Amino acid sequence: MFQTGDYIIYGNNGVCRVESVGTIDMIPGIPKDKIYYTLKPLYIKGSTIYTPADNQKVLIRPLISKEEAMELIDGVEEIETLWITNEKQREEIYREELATCDCKEWIKIIKTVYQRMQVRLAEGKKITNNDRKYFKMAQDSLYGELAVVLDMEKGKVEEFITERMQGKSTMTVK
Repeated sequence: MFQTGDYIIYGNNGVCRVESVGTIDMIPGIPKDKIYYTLKPLYIKGSTIYTPADNQKVLIRPLISKEEAMELIDGVEEIETLWITNEKQREEIYREELATCDCKEWIKIIKTVYQRMQVRLAEGKKITNNDRKYFKMAQDSLYGELAVVLDMEKGKVEEFITERMQGKSTMTVK
């Protein structure tokens, strides 16, 4: 069970701070004997989430450690891409990968879209809206978690990763 003050990943809401753990009296119809987390998403301003502590429908997990974050960044080059030629299948796989709330899966999406972007630009084509959408979602999720774990601003994470990878090209879609 998470404690007040813990930072967690709550599904596609990203990093949340546990504001409290306990029963909720202020919302009618909620059982008074059920334990809830009150969560504040870090990157969704003005939002509060109330979820049962035993929620089985939404993935809830602790953040990775700083050591795991550094290992993840150092291993980015070894993480494979998701090369799927069928557009509908690709979107479904992107959606499934995002739902895992797994940093490596988010990196797979980022790398895949980045490589697809390079190929499409070389062919004189634009990036697809789906690629752009899932790329941004994967970046937001990954960079949000890494920012908290590495104690830096979310906007500085990509630069940090790039520098850590020794000046290799960034993975940004404009």
